[in-house]
Amino acid sequence: MGFLTMPSFGVSALMVAVSVNVYVAASVIYNIWLHPLSRFPGPLYMRATRFGYIFHSTRGTLPFDMLGLHEKYGDIVRIGPNELAFSTVSSWQDIQGHRTKGQSDFPKSDWFSRPIKEQPVHIINADREEHSMLRRTLANGFSDKGMREQQPLITKYIDLLIQRLHENCRNGETELDVCAWYNWTTFDIIGDLAFGEPFGCLENSTTHPWVELIFTMARAGTIIQSLGSFPKVRDFLLWCVPKSVSKDMVAHEDMAVAKIRRRMAVGNERPDLINGLVARKDEWGISEEKLAANAGILIIAGSETTATVLAGVTYYLMKDPIALKKATDEVRSVFKSEDDINFNSVNDLPYMLACLNEALRCYPPVASGIPRDVPAGGATVCDTFVPEGTNVSIHHWAMYHSTKYFKKPFEYRPERFLGDEEFTDDVREVLQPFHVGPRNCIGRNLAYVEMRTILARVLHSFDLKISDRSEGWLKQKNFNFWEKPPLYAHLTPRQD
Repeated sequence: MGFLTMPSFGVSALMVAVSVNVYVAASVIYNIWLHPLSRFPGPLYMRATRFGYIFHSTRGTLPFDMLGLHEKYGDIVRIGPNELAFSTVSSWQDIQGHRTKGQSDFPKSDWFSRPIKEQPVHIINADREEHSMLRRTLANGFSDKGMREQQPLITKYIDLLIQRLHENCRNGETELDVCAWYNWTTFDIIGDLAFGEPFGCLENSTTHPWVELIFTMARAGTIIQSLGSFPKVRDFLLWCVPKSVSKDMVAHEDMAVAKIRRRMAVGNERPDLINGLVARKDEWGISEEKLAANAGILIIAGSETTATVLAGVTYYLMKDPIALKKATDEVRSVFKSEDDINFNSVNDLPYMLACLNEALRCYPPVASGIPRDVPAGGATVCDTFVPEGTNVSIHHWAMYHSTKYFKKPFEYRPERFLGDEEFTDDVREVLQPFHVGPRNCIGRNLAYVEMRTILARVLHSFDLKISDRSEGWLKQKNFNFWEKPPLYAHLTPRQD
């Protein structure tokens, strides 16, 4: 009788609760035993629901957790009801490489690359056709020829970096956060190349508010991406964003548009990274907002990643006095004057280049995988057929720290890139920090000339010693970006 007299809203609530439980149970049963990916191994909690992936991702430990998953389950691991992670050399080409005639590319997964549909389209999240157009237009600025044309501009900021370090180091008595100085340098460079004006970080020895916002939003962006399978929850969280934060985001978007307007006023004669887009904006109907969005994404992709590698290699060298001495002696023996260090001459530093390659392996700027979608009809990846619509990814940090591919993977050993017999069996082809195929990193040339030239100039000018405050600096979490603490170092001007 009690149930029969229960108020109608109580019955409705009970029915909703029962329905939800039945739905969840049915989904779990389907995902574990009936899903097209049910034959692939992986932890039960990740195969059953998406919450396992969300847990690892939002904790900032996904890159590291993936290593243990591959060691336990093999080269192909099911890390979500509809996602597989691969860890083989061939998977780079199978997933990201150029496809043969009649085969479709693996597009980037929207839930990761464009989690908010309202956000503008740019070269990172554009579909195949628009990406090809944008890439063709931007390619000249990032080419070898483009880098040679930009050498005076880039060198100007590197000169300013060295000047500021001299002004602040006080003969090694002062601890400088070299991580911040690297960030300021790369942001100023890419700001000038993308917007026609720097952010003033080096000039003012401080972080620009826009740069601060990028890092502030990194963790929130990871959460939003992770909830791509739960759009209503994601939208609710976005609705809960404090008005002050939303206001700051709008203000910075407006600033980007204002910057692009000032750049457009210069015309298309300035040989910078977006010159091609500016020249063709009317022909192709490229709006100010889209120009600003592409310039903005270049700011992020073309600065933070380079600064990350520079911070990483500096940390590893300071922790390894032998490697630091070898790299420093090489730079100072090859170049008698700083004026001799340029984009071409830095290629005559094999040991220093090996130090950078080893830093890219140990501390890759992109640590996790960037999911792609298997195209219609399915495709073969790692000699295994994968059904269409499956998300597939390759996780850098996990691959690069696998004993399957590298001997002593947790040791920083530059000589593994110099033909040392101890590392003859290393499978260096798995190291693809800039990805492969038609959507590989367009800024690769810029990143290489910046990191090589900046590191050579710093080693040529200063003796480095890590501060006690930065012991354990590598104990970081990763939310698409490394959550880097300050890297304090004592810099002492070299004594000739």
